[in-house]
Amino acid sequence: MNKSPTRFDEEKNFEWIKRLTDRGEEYWSARELSKVLEYSEFRHFLPVIKKAKEACENSQQKVNDHFEDVLDMIEIGKGGKRSVEDVHLSRYACYLIVQNADPTKREKAKK
Repeated sequence: MNKSPTRFDEEKNFEWIKRLTDRGEEYWSARELSKVLEYSEFRHFLPVIKKAKEACENSQQKVNDHFEDVLDMIEIGKGGKRSVEDVHLSRYACYLIVQNADPTKREKAKK
């Protein structure tokens, strides 16, 4: 039996993907957040990030304070690694992303 996630499950997933910098500041990986919001591929999530950046700018916030474009290393089998583009997000950036996500995915985030 496939049980749909509860709000607690969604919040738990969101908190589980939180990371900390060396200085103890929290951030989220856009790649991981896209999976929590059930985007099939990261490239489908990029327009959502772009809209969220525009919303951030429109709210008189500095985009660079909430969205940091980075290259992360991922493992690719047999111990190999390669770099992939990612965005490190503040909690506020995550909020903006959920607000600008596909409405069906936004409903999942609210549950």
